[in-house]
Amino acid sequence: MSQPPWKVGELARKTGLTVRALHHYDEVGLLVPSSRSGSGHRLYTARDVDRLQQITSMRELGFRLSEIRACLADPSFSPRKLVRAHLERIEAQMGRLARIRDRLERLADRLEESEASSVDEVLAAIQEMTMFEKYYTPEQLEQLKERAEAIGPDRIAEVEAEWPKLMAEVQSAMDRGADPTGPEVRDLARRWMGLVREFTGGDPGISSSLKNLWQGESVVHGTETGPVRGMMAFLGPAMDAEREPS
Repeated sequence: MSQPPWKVGELARKTGLTVRALHHYDEVGLLVPSSRSGSGHRLYTARDVDRLQQITSMRELGFRLSEIRACLADPSFSPRKLVRAHLERIEAQMGRLARIRDRLERLADRLEESEASSVDEVLAAIQEMTMFEKYYTPEQLEQLKERAEAIGPDRIAEVEAEWPKLMAEVQSAMDRGADPTGPEVRDLARRWMGLVREFTGGDPGISSSLKNLWQGESVVHGTETGPVRGMMAFLGPAMDAEREPS
């Protein structure tokens, strides 16, 4: 004896799907019931249930309804191309999730280091991290993280404390009209380049990203970049002289 057709509510209870989902499948032409009752109710046959099983299986794999419909409707449709396209989409999603994970890890590290407790401090950390991501590649950010771990928090604190002192000395030299290629300014340039190297590890790509960051933003690490750019321009000739082979 053949199985009598199921009404939409019965099929929903047996499959765990909602009536709304089955109605939607019908409306988009994905699962059209084989018949209707005299009063217009949808009636699903065993063949419809088999098709629903295929739909459910593909949905669990993450395929879109339009892809499932195309696959089931066209015998010449290439499942291999469909699966390959879906794999590429999944890989892209994994890449985005990996970047989000890395971003959250960096944020967690920042918050632990600063012991931020207020919402403003958390938002400031997020804003600065977002700014960094505009200029540094994910690979560069990973390099910077590894370098920070290698240097250690004590040396990082020392370098951070040296910067304001060095900037004050450079500003003083500028105000006094010191010779941009004289011994005093060349010494300042050497110290400046040394502190930058502590951060970049001498990596030219990171150095370029760092330069773009200070040129492209108005404030970095709470410091206005305009005066810093002026100092870098002042030190430029001395830096060039330091880079020249002796």
